[in-house]
Amino acid sequence: MKYDIVGIRFKKAGKIYYFDPDQLAVPRDAQVVVETTRGVECGTVVIGRKTVDEEDVVLPLKKVIRLATESDELQVRKNKADAEAAMDICLQKIYSHQLEMKLVDVEYTFDRNKIIFYFTADGRVDFRELVKDLAAVFKTRIELRQIGVRDEAKMLGGIGPCGRMLCCSTFLGDFEPVSIKMAKDQNLSLNPAKISGVCGRLMCCLKYENDQYESAKKALPDLGEEINVHYGSGRVVGLNILEHLIQIELKDQNKVVEYTLDELIEEGAISPAE
Repeated sequence: MKYDIVGIRFKKAGKIYYFDPDQLAVPRDAQVVVETTRGVECGTVVIGRKTVDEEDVVLPLKKVIRLATESDELQVRKNKADAEAAMDICLQKIYSHQLEMKLVDVEYTFDRNKIIFYFTADGRVDFRELVKDLAAVFKTRIELRQIGVRDEAKMLGGIGPCGRMLCCSTFLGDFEPVSIKMAKDQNLSLNPAKISGVCGRLMCCLKYENDQYESAKKALPDLGEEINVHYGSGRVVGLNILEHLIQIELKDQNKVVEYTLDELIEEGAISPAE
């Protein structure tokens, strides 16, 4: 079964959610009001109307309520301004309660039924008294949500080691798993200072070229593999994955020779990858 959808983001570089545009003409970049699990929210259309298969959506699809009006956009701006004021108040309350937590961001839901305070902490924090104080000030539902360091970097933004704005705060909707093996496969220095982002975790960009490195590596022999070449028998001691270069240490000759992948295939030393 096919469904007509539009993709909507509620935060810059946030996750994209699918909604049913129904009979509305919903152009890309338009502001729209929709119903979510958090209540009524205002978001930006980042994927225009298109048809997708049933397995690509989470049913039931909620409908787009309306295109945002001038009043709706005014409400969004007011919420942002009030959130900044709420952050100052919350910081004062955290200090007065001497809580070991770092306030990162504050957000009003569009319908103002709830204020969400995002924070980081090394462990569990007993913030029950803090919630009571905040509820007494703001007269609405209060949610304190503990986030990780990667989410903190995404919210605050910054400049990465490459000199560009952080990927997570500019275009990455979701965090994908990144492992030290990816750095090894790409022959990168395993110095944590060189492969870690500003959040202190492995850089997200290690994932970008990983599939290409894995594919290229399949065609090459493994490090330490015994191999017979024109000069004699040897052991693979070095690989340049992108340029398909293989360094072989010849037995009993105290010599290292370098071959291209094509040369080894021509000599019959290895078989071409299927």
